[in-house]
Amino acid sequence: MQYPELQKNSPEEFKILQWELNRQKHGIELIPSENYASQAVIEALWTHFTNKYSEGYPWKRYYWWQEFTDQIEQKAIDLAKKIFNWWHANVQPISWAVMNIATYFALLEPWDTILGMDLSHWGHLTHGHPVTHMSKIFNFVRYKTDQKNWWVIDYENLREMAIKHKPKLILAGFSSYSRNLDWKKFKEIADEVWALTMADVSHIWGLIAWKAIENPMDYGFDVLTTTTHKSLRWPRWGLIVSKNEEIWKKIDKAVFPWLQGWPLMNAVFAKLICFKEADTKEFQDYAKKIILNAKILCKKLEELGYFPMNWWTENHMLLLDITKNWLTWKQAQEVLDKAWITLNMNMIPDDPRKPLDPSWIRFWTPAVTTRWMWEKEMIKIAEFMDMVFKNSDDENVIAEVKKWIEKMCEEFPVPGIR
Repeated sequence: MQYPELQKNSPEEFKILQWELNRQKHGIELIPSENYASQAVIEALWTHFTNKYSEGYPWKRYYWWQEFTDQIEQKAIDLAKKIFNWWHANVQPISWAVMNIATYFALLEPWDTILGMDLSHWGHLTHGHPVTHMSKIFNFVRYKTDQKNWWVIDYENLREMAIKHKPKLILAGFSSYSRNLDWKKFKEIADEVWALTMADVSHIWGLIAWKAIENPMDYGFDVLTTTTHKSLRWPRWGLIVSKNEEIWKKIDKAVFPWLQGWPLMNAVFAKLICFKEADTKEFQDYAKKIILNAKILCKKLEELGYFPMNWWTENHMLLLDITKNWLTWKQAQEVLDKAWITLNMNMIPDDPRKPLDPSWIRFWTPAVTTRWMWEKEMIKIAEFMDMVFKNSDDENVIAEVKKWIEKMCEEFPVPGIR
């Protein structure tokens, strides 16, 4: 896109946009939760559906002239149901927080107990961290990983906590966990204590969509929530699905009118385009390639002497110990940024360092896979990272690595950036 009016009327801001586009085109993006939307999705976000006010749901709106918005949202709902084989989908939540909060309000009463993953052990803020407002409304009890077993979930301890605290809802989901969750065990524990089940699959939704990893709904989970911009390459949005009519009616009411007014119809339109892209053989191959690329990258880094969390990855996520090079996350980020490799910090369970400067780094492979980088490029990325870490004080080496990365990125264009 050329952005003619923006370039004409706001040249300074246009220049900043160009800098960001250049960064995305010539850098390696490894930050978990960041991916690239297609040109079609970006065009959909630009449409004049942004002008339309559409409170309510398809065929039951509070404003006139909704014939076309109703068609768009209904098509998005129907296609989501087809792809994921669920009874109902709500495509209106505007974020990760909104979709999870709406689900809590739909299923629970104030002070009900929720058993969810501790943030310091790779859960998410919306899973009950004390700094969130939801922790003042619901009683969150947080399970942790087992350090003695390479920081994987101790399901027997999870069962004991469920029996002790008798939660109304058991929440399975993570933001930084490189193993697959045992959905069957979660459901068995929940059934034992008569709890509802909720899966937050925001990071792995695209992998579930094409059966690259297992679907929690196949094991009878009551609700599934997900953001749509990570492994799915969609707009930054939320989605809630369920197979229970009683539950989905409550969820619809929780989203609107309890939490949100109008949906952003241009984003709903873009989400529909993304569903159409996901309903293809190409996307199925893409989802499987994400996991393969992650395993190749993990293996190469281990060969270079680094310690991956959990010793392995079963999905698309990697966490790496960089203390062998006497680097903290902050130092690692700074030197990698100079070479145009972007990732983010992450604490490990019971990390002795402070949250804003932990010892470990977190990264993943969906964004580079979107650019159709394969095995050879994953090996190169691992070698580039190793070279930067081992020469963190040598500006010449870092500058040379940056040149190599820019050259490699030229061969793999970013979708949606011309």
